[in-house]
Amino acid sequence: MAIRFEDIKEFIGSRVVWDDRADLFTPEAAQAIRAQVEARTVLVFPELNLTDQEQLALTEAMGEKVRLTARNNVQSNDQDVYQVTLDEKINPQPEYVLGTFFWHMDGITVDMPPPFATLLSCRIAPDKGGETEFASTYAAYEGLPEEEKQALEGLKAVHSVRASLSPIADAIPEKHREKVLGIGLIKEHPLVWTHESGRKSMVIGTTADHIVGMEVPAGRAMLIRLQEWAAQPAFSLRHKWSKGDFVIWDNTGAMHRAIPYDKSTGRMMHRTSIAGTEAVAA
Repeated sequence: MAIRFEDIKEFIGSRVVWDDRADLFTPEAAQAIRAQVEARTVLVFPELNLTDQEQLALTEAMGEKVRLTARNNVQSNDQDVYQVTLDEKINPQPEYVLGTFFWHMDGITVDMPPPFATLLSCRIAPDKGGETEFASTYAAYEGLPEEEKQALEGLKAVHSVRASLSPIADAIPEKHREKVLGIGLIKEHPLVWTHESGRKSMVIGTTADHIVGMEVPAGRAMLIRLQEWAAQPAFSLRHKWSKGDFVIWDNTGAMHRAIPYDKSTGRMMHRTSIAGTEAVAA
C-alpha cells in the first residue's frame, strides 16, 4: 500500500506517512484510513495542507458527511466545513468553542447517532496553547479492573448542553445565558457503549451531568473519576498543531479537548464530520 501508519503511543494514535500525496485520495486509502481510525482512535497527517474541497473529498470517501456547524458563524467558505475559531468577525457567539476546553464527545446531545469521526485541519496555529488532547474511551474501558467494568454495566448517564457549558456558565453574558444553556436535547445514554463490533467504550465527558438512579454527588464523582482515568497518559495523547496538520479521530470512542489559547492568536481549524451509523447501545 502506498500509505503507511506509524504508532504514536501503545494504546492510541498513528502517524500517517505517504510518498505521493495523491495516494491519500484513492478508494483503497479511504478504506485503510477508516480501518486505522477504528483501530487506533486518532490519526495524524503532518502538514498535509488540505483545501476545503480536498477535506470534503476525504470525508465523503470515508463515509457519509454530516454538517455540524455553528448556526451563528458568519462564514464565506463551504458551509459543510465549520470554521472553529474565536475570531469575533466569524464567530460572534464563542461559548461553544470555549466549551471545547473541557473533555467532550461531539454530537452526544443531538437526536441522531453520534458522528463516527471528526476531521480537523489546522489553518492558523497559535504560538502558545491551542493543542488538542485526545483520550481513548475504548482503551480506558479495556484497562479497567473487571469488578469496575461489572459495576458500570447497566448504568445510564444524562447528557445535556447545559451540563457541557456549566464550567463556563458564569462567563456567558447574562442577556443570553439561558438561551445558550437551554439549547439542545437532554439524552440518556448507557455509560458503557457496546458497539456492533463487540468492542466497548465509555460515553463520558462534560455533557454527562449525572447518573440515573444514583445520588447526584456520587454520580458526578464517578463521572469525573472516569474522565480522569481515561485521560491518563497511557490512554491519551496531545497534538501540538502546525499549520497544515490534519487529524481524524473516532468520535464514538474518544473524548477530546482544546488547550486554552488567547483569541488574539487567530487559531483557526476547519472541521468536517462523518455521520454515525450506530446509536449508543448497552
